[in-house]
Amino acid sequence: MEKEDKKIKHLEFIQANIARMNQCSFKMKGWMITVISALLALFAASMNVETGDGNSMFIYIAIAPTLLFWILDSYYLQQERKFRGIYNDIIRDLDEDRIKEFAMPLENYNRRKYCFFRVLFSKTEWPLYLLVVVGLAISGKML
Repeated sequence: MEKEDKKIKHLEFIQANIARMNQCSFKMKGWMITVISALLALFAASMNVETGDGNSMFIYIAIAPTLLFWILDSYYLQQERKFRGIYNDIIRDLDEDRIKEFAMPLENYNRRKYCFFRVLFSKTEWPLYLLVVVGLAISGKML
């Protein structure tokens, strides 16, 4: 196998990991919506028809999985960014061998861009999850 073929296979391998991390991130959002919906359905089932009161504890309980899914989603997004960093470095240094063939040096990608808290509060993460958490908290207080 030639050196160029190995580089292409390495890039394909990294791209597969990027796609997998992206899919995991997408699944976290889907699972969050599913769990929240189930807990809101339990709240609706607990409502008294005459008084309209329900067990608002189900709404408050829904905040915990939302925060957990936010953390997991951010973790997968962080990993995806690291793999993109490796991919970009290999493309940039195509003629050089800074990254060994088929190596995944994720530990080298801890700079500012790859910081977990930066990802946690990135523009693709915090609006969705914070909106859900605040919406649940307000709904719990109103009911």
